[in-house]
Amino acid sequence: MQIQVIKSKIHRVKVTGADLNYIGSITIDETLLKASNIIEGEKVSIVNINNGERFETYAIKGEKNSGEITLNGPAARKVQKDDIIIIISYATLEFEEAKTFKPWIIFPNENDNSLT
Repeated sequence: MQIQVIKSKIHRVKVTGADLNYIGSITIDETLLKASNIIEGEKVSIVNINNGERFETYAIKGEKNSGEITLNGPAARKVQKDDIIIIISYATLEFEEAKTFKPWIIFPNENDNSLT
């Protein structure tokens, strides 16, 4: 049997932009992607702390150490600049493997989205 478990989580980052006219996705600072083990193109779930919205999109790489968290395309309607969100990705694992799996969870500074 296989189950889905949390693989990666970027806990409480500030939205820096919302671009309705972009194709789609969420742009995430490269430093945060690497620290959370999320790869470009990976499906992610977004939870908006400010308004309760929950939705899915895919990750694209933003400029390293920029703090960028930009929702693009239709997802831009689900957030406002300065909202606080949580970004989560999941993995499908065999049941026994899932029992010992340790996710990558990071807690950036939600004022500037840095890891320091």
